[in-house]
Amino acid sequence: MSLLLFVEQLLNGLQFGMTLFLTAAGLTLVFGVMGLINLAHGSLFMVGAFAAAAVSAATGSFLLAMAASIAAAAAAGALVEVVVIRRLYRRDHLDQVLATFALIMIFSEATRWLFGSFPLYLNIPTYLSGPVTLPGGIEYPLYRLTIIAVGLLIAIGLFLLISRTRLGIQIRAGESDREMIAALGIDISKLYTIVFALGAALAGLAGAMIGAIQSVQVGMGEPVLILAFVVIVIGGIGSIKGVLIGSILVGMTNTMGGVLLPAFLRLFMENSAATAAGSALATMLIYILMALVLIVKPTGLYGART
Repeated sequence: MSLLLFVEQLLNGLQFGMTLFLTAAGLTLVFGVMGLINLAHGSLFMVGAFAAAAVSAATGSFLLAMAASIAAAAAAGALVEVVVIRRLYRRDHLDQVLATFALIMIFSEATRWLFGSFPLYLNIPTYLSGPVTLPGGIEYPLYRLTIIAVGLLIAIGLFLLISRTRLGIQIRAGESDREMIAALGIDISKLYTIVFALGAALAGLAGAMIGAIQSVQVGMGEPVLILAFVVIVIGGIGSIKGVLIGSILVGMTNTMGGVLLPAFLRLFMENSAATAAGSALATMLIYILMALVLIVKPTGLYGART
């Protein structure tokens, strides 16, 4: 493998990691603050992608499409929290799993009813299309660099929100002792709705941004949801820093494994067999990484020890 191809794959891994971060950050906020297992988070990822595709087709504006993805996912998240999730906080985790799994079915069928079963496409605008020449003569798509930049900016914003603002103090307090902050006069129901809507908005933005790379279709959020859970387990529940590190690790492992393992296996196998085996092993590497982290640190890399 040439150095240029190696660097390009590193950037691909970082871009994939930033997409996972946008999805997993909202999920870890909900899980860390509310103690809620939300399997419908991937559906909010899908809502953002479809909202962006629909608005882009109607207006031709990519920026309006991104704004629509955030607004639609946040609104859907707030509605779900008020109507359904609010009744599950004191229930068993099994009830939460069953209820949010039902939400997946509702979102999928509603989306299919509204948009049909055929995929939609979100075009990259001309000012973000084409390659950029990086130091060393490496050409890399501008849009993928934009995803990396947006992910890093949102990571910085979330760090500042959690650590420097009044809302962040309330979120951290709610994670530690929800009864105490309720006794201090904080409207815990309103706080939970805000957190859930924020997490949904991040997932919707991730869905819209990835929708410009692949097609927008029903069920696109579930594979990302699985990887988001892996990221949270690796990074530690409730830790934004852990989610960022975990997302980068998973993105790099998935991307580099998919390139390096087939190349290595071709030394011993035929090309077609090496490609198939390498792709399967690359997928397994993510879960092997998760298992190794849990063996060393059962709470995740930055998870609080209980």
